[in-house]
Amino acid sequence: MGDMFRSEQMVLAQLFIQPEAAYFAISELGESGIVQFRDLNENVNLFQRKFVNEVRRCDEMERKLRYIEAEVKKDNVAIPDQSELPKAPNPREIIDLEAHLEKTEGDIKELSESAVNLKSNYLELIELKQVLEKTQAFFNEQDEANGLDSAHKALINDESHNVSIRGRLGFVAGVINRERVPGFERMLWRISRGNVFLRQVEIEKPLEDPATGNQLYKTVFVAFFQGEQLKTRIKKVCAGYHASLYACPSSLQERNEMLKGVCTRLEDLNLVLNQTQDHRQRVLVSVAKELQNWSVMVSKMKAIYHTLNFFNMDVTKKCLIGECWVSSKDIPVVQKALSDGSSACGSSIPSFLNVINTNEDPPTFNRTNKFTRGFQNLIDSYGVASYREANPALYTIITFPFLFAVMFGDVGHAMIMALFGGYLVVSEKKIMTKKSNNEIFNIFFAGRYIILLMGLFSMYTGFVYNDIFSKSMNIFGSSWFVQFNKEQALELDERDLDPRYDYTGTPYFIGMDPAWQLAKNKIIFLNSYKMKLSIIFGVVHMIFGVCVSVVNFVHFRKYSSIFLEFLPQILLLCFLFLWMVVMMFMKWILYSADLGKPVELGTSCAPNVLIYFINMMLFKATESPEGCKDYMFEGQQTVQQILVFLSLICIPVLLLGKPLYIKCTRKSKPHVRSNGDVNQGMELGEYPEAQQNAAATSQGDEEEEEPMSEIFIHQAIHTIEYVLSTISHTASYLRLWALSLAHAQLSEVLWSMLFRMGLTSSSYVGAITAFVFFAAWAAFTIAILVTMEGLSAFLHTLRLHWVEFMSKFYAGLGYPFQPFSFKAILEEENAPED
Repeated sequence: MGDMFRSEQMVLAQLFIQPEAAYFAISELGESGIVQFRDLNENVNLFQRKFVNEVRRCDEMERKLRYIEAEVKKDNVAIPDQSELPKAPNPREIIDLEAHLEKTEGDIKELSESAVNLKSNYLELIELKQVLEKTQAFFNEQDEANGLDSAHKALINDESHNVSIRGRLGFVAGVINRERVPGFERMLWRISRGNVFLRQVEIEKPLEDPATGNQLYKTVFVAFFQGEQLKTRIKKVCAGYHASLYACPSSLQERNEMLKGVCTRLEDLNLVLNQTQDHRQRVLVSVAKELQNWSVMVSKMKAIYHTLNFFNMDVTKKCLIGECWVSSKDIPVVQKALSDGSSACGSSIPSFLNVINTNEDPPTFNRTNKFTRGFQNLIDSYGVASYREANPALYTIITFPFLFAVMFGDVGHAMIMALFGGYLVVSEKKIMTKKSNNEIFNIFFAGRYIILLMGLFSMYTGFVYNDIFSKSMNIFGSSWFVQFNKEQALELDERDLDPRYDYTGTPYFIGMDPAWQLAKNKIIFLNSYKMKLSIIFGVVHMIFGVCVSVVNFVHFRKYSSIFLEFLPQILLLCFLFLWMVVMMFMKWILYSADLGKPVELGTSCAPNVLIYFINMMLFKATESPEGCKDYMFEGQQTVQQILVFLSLICIPVLLLGKPLYIKCTRKSKPHVRSNGDVNQGMELGEYPEAQQNAAATSQGDEEEEEPMSEIFIHQAIHTIEYVLSTISHTASYLRLWALSLAHAQLSEVLWSMLFRMGLTSSSYVGAITAFVFFAAWAAFTIAILVTMEGLSAFLHTLRLHWVEFMSKFYAGLGYPFQPFSFKAILEEENAPED
């Protein structure tokens, strides 16, 4: 957790690597993922860099791998996941890998082309077979129409017989896509003016496209016509509609003989196709076993050469020079990686690292683990912390689930959430290996520890609220003794709880007394209770946020800001709103409900804290009813007037203190030009203290460059924003009360209006209806109260942290540390596409 208190100390390092060892050294750094390289060739075109040819080779290998992967997935061959990913290949292995990929691609292409040709022939034979079979019925009808009996033939003279021979019909048979049949039929009618007789029948089983493997739905047709000119037109129309024409004999005997020959050829071709497919399957299965390893090696190799393009070559052309950001803790790891790279290639000249000074702002690097990563992502979504700024994620681990639980306090609903989060945590290894493409599930899985903590904290607050699915638990025995008369016994919900008569004097052991569940004035009591709790938690949360700013002031050596910014801010907050919280506790301690008598102060009435606070701000005297004291203690009005007066004094101090201090320090210091803060507060142990003091001095010189008018304007805006936000942010914490009350009421409505209806019947049918109503109640509980209400409470909690808490100390003007990491590169490549 110490690493999360603020971002890690970063240094800018210069790497001097021998060219023959550069590939191995960068490979080791990519495996460790601890350095962020800077591009020293920003002004150089990408196609003019030193290793552009190697990057192009990697692109070509990636293209081949994409083709191979597409063919493997096309045949539904599973690609097994490798338990251990390979390292980047040696330069010598790259040539072998490139040749192997080229050979594999050629073999698969040859097999694919052969399979396409065979499938095309198979498709043509299938279509011809369908034409021969489907047209048989057409020709049978024609034969029956022409089959005149002998007596009728005798009555026909020779002249009419010759005319029938001259007018004999021709035909064209073929196959066409089913969706093109209507247009094809209309076009034939138009070109022939209705003189073409078209017969068609659909092929029941879909055919397979040889090139894509998609299903094709086709129709067999026969077009009868008269005349050669019309035959030519019909063939042109068939070509335009991509219809396949087949020679179909007119005699039955010839058609049967051709059909037998087609069936024989189909059997032979089907055997060849099966053998070809089996061979292709064996090749693809063997390729699939190594496909992931090849992809990883090529990706790593491309990343290495792409990173080497960031390096500069020295004047002698014998050394590569690069710059990178690295954590000061990881410098020994980088040095070891450079040493391993040199030894891997057998270089006698070692590579080395040199830390250099710079006035640039380093990147922000917060080292996290699987537990803290989710909370850090919540903070980074608002804005990456400035370098070495206090990190709110450390405190968010506790405050975020707690404030969520204040709004989501129900033991039953929280148990569902905690079980879901616990399942994700326990099964995280199994889920991570599956690599789900469901974006919503991946979001839940990334925040599994947040969900678990929110569920556990909500179980605690639900126990304090004594609320489980809108019902109460009487574990420690109620402290209320309620006496009902006959009318009230029939209507239990109409009874108010009055502490003057019904309270035994001993509070419930922890949380809410279960007797409030049946009280008519339950809402009134819970409103007051939860509203005060939300104000108390809000003020404490904001005060803590202001106090965290001291950590930043001390670290960045802005000691004047402690007195000119922190003190006025914390005093203004305490004099007004902390005093309101104090009055709440005073009211709880000093006053009881026994006939309106306080414990120690004689006859009086319980005061209204809100009226006290409003009159305090308006400098008005509080008037209480007759027989009641105006204030809780003597001199309270004077104390309140002093607090308001002191809070008003804090405003001009906050407004003018820092600008006047800067103006006075400018007059007292000689104007010395500086190149800026060379260390940016990095404070490395290797640097002497004089350099650190010089860094602080140069940082002050940078502030002097800002005009005084801008300093006054900036401070005025900051003061107005803070003063107004103390009021608005305090009121914003009332959302804790509002959402908690809404969640409890929705749960109670769902119970009374749905599940309770299934328990009213006492017959056998009631057993069935109870199951039905319970299923509906459970579904609505999970969908509305757990999911939707949980999401609402999550968003409100996120706003309380981003705006009300972090605005007191958090700048969020940094940029993230993005190390060169093979793991991150591979995860990005394997991420599901939108």
